[in-house]
Amino acid sequence: MSAPRPAPSPFDGFAEPRPRLFAGGDDRGWSGRLLGLFFAGIWLVFLSDAFTSAWQQRHTLRGDAGLVVLVLFVAVYLLHFSHLRAAVWGAGGPFGSRWYVTRLGLVTWAVLAVLAAMSTVLVGQIGASTYVFLAVSGLWTFRMRTGLALGAVLMVVYEFLTFHIAGWKHDTSISMSIVLALAAVTGGMVAAQRQRALGEARQENARLAIQDERNRMARDVHDILGHSLTVITVKAELAARLMEVDPARARAEVTDLERLARDALADVRRAVAGFRDMSLPAELARARSSLAAAGIEADLPTATDAVPSEFRELCAWTLREGVTNVIRHSGATSCRVTLDDRGIVVADNGAGPTGGAAGTGLIGLKERAEAIGARLTTRRVEPHGFELCVGPTRTDA
Repeated sequence: MSAPRPAPSPFDGFAEPRPRLFAGGDDRGWSGRLLGLFFAGIWLVFLSDAFTSAWQQRHTLRGDAGLVVLVLFVAVYLLHFSHLRAAVWGAGGPFGSRWYVTRLGLVTWAVLAVLAAMSTVLVGQIGASTYVFLAVSGLWTFRMRTGLALGAVLMVVYEFLTFHIAGWKHDTSISMSIVLALAAVTGGMVAAQRQRALGEARQENARLAIQDERNRMARDVHDILGHSLTVITVKAELAARLMEVDPARARAEVTDLERLARDALADVRRAVAGFRDMSLPAELARARSSLAAAGIEADLPTATDAVPSEFRELCAWTLREGVTNVIRHSGATSCRVTLDDRGIVVADNGAGPTGGAAGTGLIGLKERAEAIGARLTTRRVEPHGFELCVGPTRTDA
């Protein structure tokens, strides 16, 4: 009988990742890993002088040992890079505030340091070219500041050795190589980190946008159906009671009930399809929240049933344009909206339009009204205020 599985710990997400010799946050199968190894290993060509020097001494124990050490250094360097590919490409991880990335990475870097020291002893000054790769690998083994500090220490150690070991000459090429390599790899890692952070931020923004859209859809459907279904229920109950008492009135209620149901269905379809601009209940809800946000006292109707079906879309456009003008231009402290079978009236106690010509919004609204046989009128209200009216039977004041 197998032992029971331990319960998951809430701290599992903060545990150190399981060591793997070939691991990386950007792996796309073996092809991606091999491509990464290729770009990491191509720079090892700069160890060719050290290999050449050791090869020339291959008939001696020191030369053979130097070749073995250099081969081991190359192999461990590539394994070390493979294990810490996620850190190389700037991937975040549950590393907390540690000064190193993973324990296996720390151990393999220590092995590289020992092999670099042995290469210096066995091959000579040219064997110190391994310091360049040791310094670079420190950038993704430790925190970046620690890696840069270790790179500076290696450069100082090399310069010290050139002045204190017989047979060595002062040559700044390795020191400059360490500086340039650290600068190039640091820049690449920082760019990779920023690119990854930007990608993660875009994904989070997309997720939040989807969530906001879902919330908006839920609010719209609630605003659209909340009142409509209540009215339909009341009218259905009334029609049922009138069925035997007043059949004619009951038939009228049933007809009105059918109209309300069709209008509610159309509003829901428009909201789901994204046409919020053409939904009168949704625009009424938006006007209420917009006026409240602007600090304007709102007197808005709670029902849209009285508006004829053929004028509901026009009234929705009118409500949006009227409320927008009240908020932006009127300087009003209160706004009143009236909806009935004659259309819509948006009135405020502000200053009204300052210019003589109508704005683009009102011109477009007028064209919409004329297209369905309705009429748009505007007038000033004394002593102060402005009124926008749209409907089939209204006339200019």
